[in-house]
Amino acid sequence: MTTTVRVPEERSARVPAEQRGPGRDRDSVRLLVSCGTEVSHHAFVELPRRLRAGDLLIVNTSPTLAAAVDGWIGHARVVVHFSTRGDDGRWAVELRDPDGRGTTRARAGGPAGTEVRLAGDVRLVLEEPLTPYGSRLWWGRVSEPDVPGLLRRHGRPIRYSYTQRDQPLSVYQTVFALPSADGGGSAEMPSAARPFTARLVAELVSRGVQFAPITLHTGVASAEAHEPPYPERYEVPEASARLINAARAGEGRILAVGTTAVRAVESAVDAGGVVRARKGWTDLVVTPERGVRVVDGLLTGLHEPEASHLLMLEAIAGRAAIEHSYGEALSGLYLWHEFGDVHLILPEGPHTESCSSNCR
Repeated sequence: MTTTVRVPEERSARVPAEQRGPGRDRDSVRLLVSCGTEVSHHAFVELPRRLRAGDLLIVNTSPTLAAAVDGWIGHARVVVHFSTRGDDGRWAVELRDPDGRGTTRARAGGPAGTEVRLAGDVRLVLEEPLTPYGSRLWWGRVSEPDVPGLLRRHGRPIRYSYTQRDQPLSVYQTVFALPSADGGGSAEMPSAARPFTARLVAELVSRGVQFAPITLHTGVASAEAHEPPYPERYEVPEASARLINAARAGEGRILAVGTTAVRAVESAVDAGGVVRARKGWTDLVVTPERGVRVVDGLLTGLHEPEASHLLMLEAIAGRAAIEHSYGEALSGLYLWHEFGDVHLILPEGPHTESCSSNCR
């Protein structure tokens, strides 16, 4: 996204909503609703009144891993961010330097053969860069075959410098998270779903809104500028594919909860526009040129202007609409990042009410 928008540091959500004052819960965040270039401002608890019977929300069930582990290269301390497990048992990892404030800063990756000592006498050896695009993430082999167990014993959630303090792993789990049979999960929380509570889900269901679960295990998000998204493991189950296709055939709107849900379901659509049950790896990058073929709208967090996610938002709503919405979010003092406020992008066009009606 080519934009002059810059997000001031004080617009970063430093702690979860439920820790900002008494009587607050996860859903105590704000909701920016946009339809084209029309924008309105709401509390997230008003979401059920912004949707209607027959709408379908695609939600990501991937659990968040305690993916940050302390290690040592010689006498130098490093922090290893475990990103993605490969089919051959290796892990894509990012090495970071401690910054002295409980968080980390970027460091150069590699070289091949670098050995990192982890807790419990576990060794990680870097073998090759994950992609030709950069050297930030590397494939590494771990001497401990049960890496999910290693993370449970010695890991903590990945945390960036805009947050105030470490949080327990439970803070980074969404209401939709389900344990994976193989212990896999996301390096970072699929955060668009974080404001949902069981109470809010029950209200949505009572109003006739449906849910279609998918799984996409996200890798680390601390991408370098202009770095394309990495391949990620996903699954669209048969039952969810049927729900999506049925909603599309009727009057329902298909609304993805998070960019991860968009990437998964757009990876599972065939040449005829039908969503199929699929699983495996996706390297799909949703851009305005590629467009979207399944989703009508999106509930998403607020992303940095340079983030590749914004290309996906432009593919759904158009650049003018996204730039206008982000201007409104900044002037309205919305909060950014995983503990921040959220943005509901509703569709224009057939099978929708007017934008004015949607945005009221």
